[in-house]
Amino acid sequence: MKYLAAILAGSCLALPASAHTPEETAAAALEAAPVWDGHNDVPIQLRARLNNQITEFDFHDTLSHPVGSPETQPMHTDLVRLRKGKVGAQFWSVYVSADLAEPDAVQATIEQIDVTKRLIERYPGDLAIALGSEDVERALTEGKIASLMGMEGGHSIGSSLAVLRQMYDLGARYMTLTHSKNTPWADSATDEAEHGGLNEFGLDVVREMNRIGMLVDLSHVSAEAMHDALDVTKAPVIFSHSGAQAVNGHARNVPDDVLVRLKGNGGIVMVVALTFFVNEDVRIWREAAMAEQARLAELHKDDAEQLAAARQTWLEANPQPVTTVSDVADHIDHIRDVAGIEHIGIGGDYDGMPPGPVGMEDVSGYPNLFSELARRGYSQDELEKISFRNMMRVMRAAEAHAASVREDTPIETRLETAS
Repeated sequence: MKYLAAILAGSCLALPASAHTPEETAAAALEAAPVWDGHNDVPIQLRARLNNQITEFDFHDTLSHPVGSPETQPMHTDLVRLRKGKVGAQFWSVYVSADLAEPDAVQATIEQIDVTKRLIERYPGDLAIALGSEDVERALTEGKIASLMGMEGGHSIGSSLAVLRQMYDLGARYMTLTHSKNTPWADSATDEAEHGGLNEFGLDVVREMNRIGMLVDLSHVSAEAMHDALDVTKAPVIFSHSGAQAVNGHARNVPDDVLVRLKGNGGIVMVVALTFFVNEDVRIWREAAMAEQARLAELHKDDAEQLAAARQTWLEANPQPVTTVSDVADHIDHIRDVAGIEHIGIGGDYDGMPPGPVGMEDVSGYPNLFSELARRGYSQDELEKISFRNMMRVMRAAEAHAASVREDTPIETRLETAS
């Protein structure tokens, strides 16, 4: 009987992976390698809803303890839902508005770093500040969510490499080179080109980020700026929250010629959940809706009541198309096909957007995405790369490059060269 039991046990161990359900495969992957999310906007929610006054803020469960006015949508993030979503590491975005003058943006970014650190410190049993790959590993070993910070937009450094270095010393571990508008040294994907990509100061920003070990984030930048950054970077780049432009034509997504270059660079696209970056039908609907709303605003400019009624009539006749988890998976499929499995990550953009796709409305929905990928034939090993291991490889590579040039002196650039 013992022999028979051994045979039966051995046969169970030898079952092919296909014998596991997609949900089981996804669960196993996320247990071994929890999601490392590239972009979450909780810090700007704290600024907008609470003016960064968080003494009474309950981050454990923001659904049961909502914050903000009754008109404000519920937050997408809290500790309960991060755990449910199997998030093990999180880049918290210390974003500030691109409309701010650069000196004001520098101050506001420091304030956002401060409130993020204070939030992390308030929940020592769940969150742990992480400044590098070893900190991330340690946090996971302790059962905590590794908490890193990323700046969203080069306006946060005020066109100063000195400020860039000090932001790194304060804990920022990536910088998105632009947000929705150009900086004096880099073109945004959603602004009229001024520099043809990056100017010479912009190239120095990338070089200095490499030298100090700060990740270069190319979400939000123009395609020309993506290529310019890839021309000079010595470390892998990230797209902290972007999709594939071949799947959805939004300018914020990554074109195929850039995806091809990631093979040589080693970088990753952390796939976003923002519906009009994900679903092409939603992108087209949104453009039509914005055009119609502008037309109606002109037509009814002297009658707010008629304007509101006309807008509602149009929306009822033209409902927004539905975006699902499958649409997000389509972007992952495409990036895998063009760049390879090594170049995919996850960057939801939660709390910086409306609710996400059906099944991924908030941070708790990541297991649904990984189950969908498993249904499409992704192995557990491939899922672990997407969820965590690719990002860890990128961070280690950036750290290794910085260590290799430790003796190099900081780049010194006159401020006026940024213009």
